Amino acid sequence: MAEEAAPESGSGSFSSAVNGGKSIEECQDMIRRSLRSPMVKFLREHLEKAGCVVGENFIKAVHCDKQISGGYVRGEGIVVCSNHMSIQDEVNQVVIHELIHAYDDCRAANLDWANCAHHACSEIRAGHLSGDCHYKRELLRGFTKIRGHEQDCVRRRVMKSVIANPYCSEAAAKDAMEAVWDVCYNDTQPFDRAP
Repeated sequence: MAEEAAPESGSGSFSSAVNGGKSIEECQDMIRRSLRSPMVKFLREHLEKAGCVVGENFIKAVHCDKQISGGYVRGEGIVVCSNHMSIQDEVNQVVIHELIHAYDDCRAANLDWANCAHHACSEIRAGHLSGDCHYKRELLRGFTKIRGHEQDCVRRRVMKSVIANPYCSEAAAKDAMEAVWDVCYNDTQPFDRAP
């Protein structure tokens, strides 16, 4: 999700949960567990090093009406859509993905979430660096391509998210993604390389 108001915004992660998901309280417990994961600790540490404070309530569980898993809202933090979460791994993935958006927002003074290229770049990085497109996750989603699956997955998920941005048409989203692909896909900060 990125910049827009809690589940209404442009750079949300899309949900695959069924059967109503978790309660807000259950999801908040899952968020607390995700804060102990090495990748989440690493990203929070680097947000702090970049000068962005990640307080106690930076990541919150909420009920979402849209079919998204969560999102990042500038000035407010990260929301995880409890009603679209089923298992701990889903919560971890949303938190990691959205922390990458928060990191991008922190380090780029002029990041404009209404700019399709800026949004696409952060989505490319979040999709590539978070593990969203790991081969096992893709198999579980029903995508069985062996070669090039990761880049195809990132492209598919970038398009889905950027098209949801009210400032970006499908054509503008595709053009923006293609224009920034090489630079953003190869930008692995704060990691030394893609995890």
